[in-house]
Amino acid sequence: MSVETVPTRATQPRPPRKRRSGARQIGARTRAQRREAIALVVPALLPILVFSIIPLVSGVALGFTDATLRRNAEISFNGLDNYAELAGDHRFWGSFGIGIVWAGSVALLTLVSAMGLALLLNSNLRFKTLTRVLALIPWAMPPVVIAIVWRMIYNPNSGPLNGILGWLGLPGVNWLGDFSTALPAVIVVGVWAGIPQTTVLLLAGMQSISAEQHEAAAVDGAGAVRRFWHVTLPALRPVIIAVTALDFIWQFNSFGLIYVLTEGGPGGRTMIPPLFTYLEAFRNREIGYASAMGNVLVIAILLILSLYLINQFRQNKAVRA
Repeated sequence: MSVETVPTRATQPRPPRKRRSGARQIGARTRAQRREAIALVVPALLPILVFSIIPLVSGVALGFTDATLRRNAEISFNGLDNYAELAGDHRFWGSFGIGIVWAGSVALLTLVSAMGLALLLNSNLRFKTLTRVLALIPWAMPPVVIAIVWRMIYNPNSGPLNGILGWLGLPGVNWLGDFSTALPAVIVVGVWAGIPQTTVLLLAGMQSISAEQHEAAAVDGAGAVRRFWHVTLPALRPVIIAVTALDFIWQFNSFGLIYVLTEGGPGGRTMIPPLFTYLEAFRNREIGYASAMGNVLVIAILLILSLYLINQFRQNKAVRA
């Protein structure tokens, strides 16, 4: 009889060493790639950390103190006192309402104007390249320069706008100094400055629409207006939502344009929240109170951004389904 031998641990076959060495090589390669990625990302993250994250955290912390810019002033923790005072500050909430009107009006009018310009640039326009370059000029100008130019245009004594009104036999208007015209005049400047960027995004969306869709609609007898409503506009819906939401946030946070144009006047008629916060911090020197205002603005912007992200998530989910 032959006796079968049971293999012991020592006699059991070992896995091939080639597989182990291959796995080690893959692991070493992955770790090397991670180190390279970290080495490339860190230089880009350092400026964000120094100029964005640290000031944001410091601002949040200052919102719970009584910090001021006065000489030898002591900083002490005051809890929610700044926010309790802010809840009853009608000037701040009034500026908040003006900021919503300003940002909403600029975002909506910019979208409508840019849509028309994008449709024009997407057509068989003569000198199309030159027209696109000219349309981008406001985008290349800093907000301060734009504000200075428009202050000259709106000048009640020597501005060209009042000069045209005088040539037509109409009385001049103090565009930036009158309660009824200051905010609309500033909104016009905001729209003029924001059209190029929105136009570029809408034009890119239009050029991504296949020509077959327009040809099929034209074969069915659809005119230019019907093709716009039933082909172009539905295809541009994601771009329109993204552009409008981001433009609203950018305009709500804008500062330099209105500061140079009106400094919030006349009588606070163009006082938006970022400008109100700036003046509270550096004119009244109440850093802690101004930081509390900034924290409220951050929360408001995060709420608006969350609504946009939720809408994007629902759209992506619907597309996948």
